[in-house]
Amino acid sequence: MWIILLFAAAAADGPAMPDCSAVPGFTAKGPARAFNVETLFEYMNGNSEGYFAYGFRQMRGITCTGGKLDLVFDISEMETPELAWGMFMANRDPKLPMAKFGPVAQVTPRRGAFAKGNAFVEVAANPTAAPDIIERFLAYWEKRLPGESKAPALLDVFPKQGLVPDSLRLVPESVLGFRMLRRGFVGQYEHGKAFLIPEASPQAASKVLAQLKQRLNATETASLGDDSFQVKDKYLGRICVFRKGSILAGTANFPDSVDPATLAKEIAARLP
Repeated sequence: MWIILLFAAAAADGPAMPDCSAVPGFTAKGPARAFNVETLFEYMNGNSEGYFAYGFRQMRGITCTGGKLDLVFDISEMETPELAWGMFMANRDPKLPMAKFGPVAQVTPRRGAFAKGNAFVEVAANPTAAPDIIERFLAYWEKRLPGESKAPALLDVFPKQGLVPDSLRLVPESVLGFRMLRRGFVGQYEHGKAFLIPEASPQAASKVLAQLKQRLNATETASLGDDSFQVKDKYLGRICVFRKGSILAGTANFPDSVDPATLAKEIAARLP
């Protein structure tokens, strides 16, 4: 009895238990799957590292069959909605449009995925399926899962003018190639990149800014936010970095002919 209760409690804390009820005619093929950070490699081997980078906690899945077509259906729980969104953006095809049933969803003949709340949901077809079947399957589950289906609010800070379409993404580690910049949002502009890195507190952000300033041997200030600096780097071009509260932000990869502080000032003005 206690074993049953413990299993039920564990199930309640994890992602939804998937089933094959989304599309009539599909039934389960084999038992349901369940994996955590210690066992995910058993399911996808080397691909598991990509999930861990985006805060993977656990996964539940099932394979649904409808005659000659199998749909491999998995629901992954990530640490935060931002990381679930980041996982989706890292796996979407930027050359293809988003799906109609949700703002953070995409469907192709071979696979489909969406992010909602802390969940990253994906369906892979074997062999190739009609996209409408995958879309019906995912749209059904998008309505069932809790949370919101939307991009992180911090993305609104990036100025729209000059922003390369569909370039916003979440870099899960080593933003700009620096390990100290652990995780942040990056957008591509005509002349360079802009980035936003949320830290746990103003003190934590200040510490990281000081480390980056020392690493780049920067001595010139930029008069932005609570603290700032400008520098020209051999590999990253002209850079402008500032801190405003617990947010570390700035611009990089700008050529000599363009001042990176101009875009950085726009970003600073849009931060609360």
